[in-house]
Amino acid sequence: MRVLKAILIIVGFIVLLFASFLFYISVTDLKPQEIESLSISNNQLKEIPVGENINITTYNIGYSGLDKTQDFFADGGVGSRAESHDAVQANMGAVIDTIDTTEADILFLQEVDQDSSRSYRMDQVEFFKTYYPNYGYSFGINYKVPWVPVPLVNPMGKVLSGVMTLSRYNITDANRFQFPGEEKWPVSLFELDRCFTESRLRATNGKEIVLINLHLSAFDEGGIIRLQQLEYLKKHLELEYEKGNYVIAGGDWNHNLPGTDAMTFESSEPWPFWLKNLPDDYIVKSYSWAVDDRVPTVRTLGEAYQDGYNFKAVIDGFLVSDNIEIVSVQNVDTNFENTDHNPVNMIFSLK
Repeated sequence: MRVLKAILIIVGFIVLLFASFLFYISVTDLKPQEIESLSISNNQLKEIPVGENINITTYNIGYSGLDKTQDFFADGGVGSRAESHDAVQANMGAVIDTIDTTEADILFLQEVDQDSSRSYRMDQVEFFKTYYPNYGYSFGINYKVPWVPVPLVNPMGKVLSGVMTLSRYNITDANRFQFPGEEKWPVSLFELDRCFTESRLRATNGKEIVLINLHLSAFDEGGIIRLQQLEYLKKHLELEYEKGNYVIAGGDWNHNLPGTDAMTFESSEPWPFWLKNLPDDYIVKSYSWAVDDRVPTVRTLGEAYQDGYNFKAVIDGFLVSDNIEIVSVQNVDTNFENTDHNPVNMIFSLK
């Protein structure tokens, strides 16, 4: 009886500990409003010129922890953190070097960590702010959890991360828009709070240009949440166009984008479970896709990168209103050396 009593006490303690942990995570869970104002730091003065070429780059930097040596547990691997603090530093330096080659006037960045265990607490927002002193910026949180307990052997730990928009041009207003849909409790406590951020700029002809930096869901079962997000975004884009605004939506769509074929990229790995084609009937009125089908923008993370093995696809790009001329679009081939994505650079001009 004493042994049984001891076992029950231990089990009860474990249950109580787990319940207390869930209670703490629930209390501290990020609960954003649908629309929240974002602060704009280091704002610049210049308005966007009409008729001139402007460079915009989108880049999911993978918190500078998903270089070619890494895998990730949610994609079939085992990893959850960068290899080391030094590795994060080296990857950040390489990310900056890659961005510099695009000569971007506007930057859409995703998976930028501010205070996360997986990136050894590096404040990457501060890093970009320091390196790009001639850019204004805003930052929208989409992942804030005191402790992510998986994988059990080496848990992801604390996460504070989001999307960051930088601009050489004056940003008149910036807001965070919460996407609809979420996983069931308690899984939702440890998932990203998916959003897009909207930066509004003034063109020299008096019109507004609306820049939407997004990072859609990837792992929702059945794709129901992704469909909700796409529909929400579509309504927003069409409404902004009806107002007469110039609009660019770009980032990590986590869908195989129209006009691209993942099977053209050499790979011996099967099609990943999470990758879906953008629905054929997803048509946003008065918008066109700006994508490059020649170079993949993402690789799978079931294993460390092996050229010719990992599955690759184009999931990063831009959706652009037809009052904007798409001059060119190019995916920058980094061979996934320092992150699991390649950046996309677009040159455009306002009509």
